[in-house]
Amino acid sequence: MYCFNNDYSEGAHPRIMEALIQASLTQHTGYSLDSHTEHAKELIKKEIQRDDVDIHLIVGGTQTNLITISAALRPHQAVIAPETGHINVHETGSIESAGHKVLTQPTPDGKLTPNLIQKTLDFHTDEHMVQPKMVYISNTTEIGTQYTLAELEALSAFCRQKGLYLFLDGARLGAALTSLANDLTMADIARLTDVFYIGGTKNGALFGEGLVITHPDLKPDFRFLIKQKGAMLAKGFLLGIQFEELFQNHLFYDMASHANEMAMVLKKTFSECGFSFLSESVTNQQFPILPNSLIAALRKSYQFLDQQVIDDAHTAVRFVTSWATKEEAVRQFVSDFKTLADTYCSN
Repeated sequence: MYCFNNDYSEGAHPRIMEALIQASLTQHTGYSLDSHTEHAKELIKKEIQRDDVDIHLIVGGTQTNLITISAALRPHQAVIAPETGHINVHETGSIESAGHKVLTQPTPDGKLTPNLIQKTLDFHTDEHMVQPKMVYISNTTEIGTQYTLAELEALSAFCRQKGLYLFLDGARLGAALTSLANDLTMADIARLTDVFYIGGTKNGALFGEGLVITHPDLKPDFRFLIKQKGAMLAKGFLLGIQFEELFQNHLFYDMASHANEMAMVLKKTFSECGFSFLSESVTNQQFPILPNSLIAALRKSYQFLDQQVIDDAHTAVRFVTSWATKEEAVRQFVSDFKTLADTYCSN
């Protein structure tokens, strides 16, 4: 039974594991005040070509989203997100639990635009409603799409004109930056957003997200807020060691590139067999629309998730590849899929 459920089914890249083992018997300063974390921050600053940023390493994405959004917003303020956004769908109301509404807009492709944000602003006009103050986006999105440089520039200019913070969730940023469609760099993202993070959990680390704060108003007292929300890891050096390895010798990008390459093999197979997709993704998440009978047959040997019911006979499913997805496993899936597609789609 081979798993295409997600990109964190495996542990960590061997180089990261080896670095953790090598450092395991050495004493380290706690709470991310160690030399490994400082070195990791310097490597990230070099990557984004900025020295005037604050960087915090946090264990998981939901923690990072919660702390960042609750830190940025006053009690009466809210965050705007796509309807499919992670903070709206997959975080158990964590933002609302901190006292802030998530204001959503339906989107055809999981991406926000200035026009969609303006719709929310037009509706929230006075003190009887919450005040929109932050825009939340993710790259890649929850349905595998990604922002172009022009799109992010337009969003950035609009948010700055309207006095809105722009926050980019980068849980799958590696996949976005190494896709065939990408024209963004991490330096572009640092220039155009007020805060963003670099996902390690979904790109070969055991755990960890690297939060980069560029807006000066969001920097003060952030470590206090991390601690208050229960996210300050005593053994913070474990995060530092991992991000050190991620940003040495191109490892962060190499792992994401492999995940995307494996996904493109799957995409080509689905396309050649005549199936369409829920979204146009060139990254490590693929959403083919398949007959339910074929899905049932595939599940005898493979794990993957349902994404959306299309009609009584078809469902969009999600296949996710990772840094550790084996080429031989993908080749076997391609062979099995073609055989089953011929059988179940000809009946």
